[in-house]
Amino acid sequence: MSTATATARPGAVLADLLPASRVRDVALVVGGAVLTGLAAQLSVPVPGSPVPVTGQTFAALLVGTTLGARRGFLSLALYAVAGVAGVPWFAQGTSGAGMVSFGYVLGMLLASALVGALARRGADRSALRTAGTMILGEAVVYAVGVPYLALAAHLSASQAVAAGLTPFLIGDALKAALAMGLLPTAWKLVDKR
Repeated sequence: MSTATATARPGAVLADLLPASRVRDVALVVGGAVLTGLAAQLSVPVPGSPVPVTGQTFAALLVGTTLGARRGFLSLALYAVAGVAGVPWFAQGTSGAGMVSFGYVLGMLLASALVGALARRGADRSALRTAGTMILGEAVVYAVGVPYLALAAHLSASQAVAAGLTPFLIGDALKAALAMGLLPTAWKLVDKR
C-alpha cells in the first residue's frame, strides 16, 4: 500500500503506512512492548505514594494510538505477560503481578485499545482531538489502577485517589500536550510526502 493510499484511506493509523505483512505486525507488537518497558524505566518516586511517575503510560497510549486497537492491545498484553513472567521492565525494574501498581498495567491494556480505536476514527489528526483521546486513555488507566491500588494497598478510596491519581495529573497534562504536538505533526509530515 502506498503512503498516499494509507493516508487517504479512512481508518488508517500511523503503523498502516508501513508495508503490510505478518512480520510487520509482529515487529510492531514486540516493539511497542519494548518501548513501554523502556519508558517504564524513566521513573521518579512520588513522596507518599507507592506509584512512581513514569513514561510508561505515555508510551502505552502512544503505542495504542499509532498501532491501532488490536496491535496496541496485543503489544500491551505482551508487555504485561512478559512482566508477570519475570522480565524486569515494569516501573523501577520490577516484575510480577504482586505489586500494588499492577492495576495501572491492566488499565493500560484497555486504554491502548480505546485510543487505538479512536485513532482509527481520526482522533490523532488534530491537536484537540489528540488531547481528548489521551485524556480518555489516561482516565481508563486510572479507572482500573486506582481501585486496584486501594484494594492491594488496603487504602480507602480517598487515600487511593490522593496517592494514585492526584500527584500525577500535572504530568498527565504534559504528556497529553506532548502527544498533541507529536501525532498531528506526524500526520502532516506524511500528508506532505
